[in-house]
Amino acid sequence: MSDARLADLSRRLPDLHLLTAAGDLEHYGRDWTRRWTPAPLAIALPRSLDEVQAIVRWANEQGVAIVPSGGRTGLSGGAVAARGELVLSLERMNRVLDFDAVDRTLTVQPGTILQTVHEAARAHGLIYPVDFAARGSCSIGGNIATNAGGIRVIRYGNTREWIAGLKVVAGNGELLELNRGLIKNSSGYDFRQLLVGSEGTLGIVVEATLKLTDPPPPSQVMLLALPDMDALMQVFALFRARLELQAFEFFTDHALHHVLAHGTQRAIDGDHPYYVVTEFDAAGEPAQAAALAAFEHALEQGWVSDGVIAQSEAQAAALWRLREGITESLAPRHPYKNDVSVRVSAVPAFLHEMQALLAREYPRIEVVWFGHIGDGNLHINVLRPDDLTEAAFIAQCEHVTKLLAATLQRHGGSISAEHGIGLVKRDYLESTRSAAEIALMHGVRKVFDPNGILNPDKLFADG
Repeated sequence: MSDARLADLSRRLPDLHLLTAAGDLEHYGRDWTRRWTPAPLAIALPRSLDEVQAIVRWANEQGVAIVPSGGRTGLSGGAVAARGELVLSLERMNRVLDFDAVDRTLTVQPGTILQTVHEAARAHGLIYPVDFAARGSCSIGGNIATNAGGIRVIRYGNTREWIAGLKVVAGNGELLELNRGLIKNSSGYDFRQLLVGSEGTLGIVVEATLKLTDPPPPSQVMLLALPDMDALMQVFALFRARLELQAFEFFTDHALHHVLAHGTQRAIDGDHPYYVVTEFDAAGEPAQAAALAAFEHALEQGWVSDGVIAQSEAQAAALWRLREGITESLAPRHPYKNDVSVRVSAVPAFLHEMQALLAREYPRIEVVWFGHIGDGNLHINVLRPDDLTEAAFIAQCEHVTKLLAATLQRHGGSISAEHGIGLVKRDYLESTRSAAEIALMHGVRKVFDPNGILNPDKLFADG
């Protein structure tokens, strides 16, 4: 290694896999955001918690910042290394370590892919219920770092509800074993929950014990076409009252256009401004009859203009692809993204104000939005026109984000629902959290990471 610091690291950990090739630096130095040019010092790929601990101690001694890295599917710049940091990739720490049938827990390393967790749970007749479209590439460590939500929050909640215990290397190099899988533990502060959603700024997860649960009963998937925005909440209220919902997702005609262009098949004829994909318990004829009755009532009220119910698992998967394929279909356009949330009760008022804001501020720019209407989480994707430079586009989007943050503040919402703050939303944190809260965050960070080596300038500016 030409860099003396890396040479020292290699001497301490001769078996550590280190990458310094330009292609590797670019690959590991960025996430799904493309606004920063990756420029890491090197990429370290440890295989054990002992190696992670040794790397963190080395980084403290050498004054090298560390960017923890998982599947890098985040959308807030939380895994970007653009200032000479060491990327600590956990992708080689990807083993399922233990299954406990009595506790119904699965212990895994942080680089374990979410889909692998799903498959491991199913092998024991159980499920890990947190799920989203990036399941095939996102990692458990990253899910924990951002408290990932996904498509079934309405039924199961976010990632934090399913974390029974964590092993974490704090920024000071100490190994912490948090909660140890206990169901009841009132012995002081729950640092486990503090680490969930901390975006790699307090510690690096090196092992996670996940709660599992019983599989849900048989379900059905329905795609609905809606005539206007107001119908979204009316249909949601109706279906939530009459059915046991597992998911309730919506998207616009703009989103459908991009998914269809990406190769997915249309499921409902004609053009409609809004669509809903919903999944609900359907064990037995009474549940299926209730679903049909709910649909017919919505049709009579004019809240729904068309609909289709899946008749097989293949058809159900095809309907879900219309929703889950949106992000992938938009990826080539490198959209500017907002991931926001409000209380479910505030969704109708917020939607109207948000749509008016977007129409006014983006008169000639395409905006694609969709989201988890059942938990108040909306995803806004702004697509750059070909005749607008990247710099001008970002400047316009950031101006609108300031206005959007102020709107969220009035509605008691959050500028980041499930992707974290990272670099992208750092300047808008104060719209969601008070000055007193942010001051406490700085204090907590100083305790866990006194030298500020972990993911610096993410979440909030460290300077």
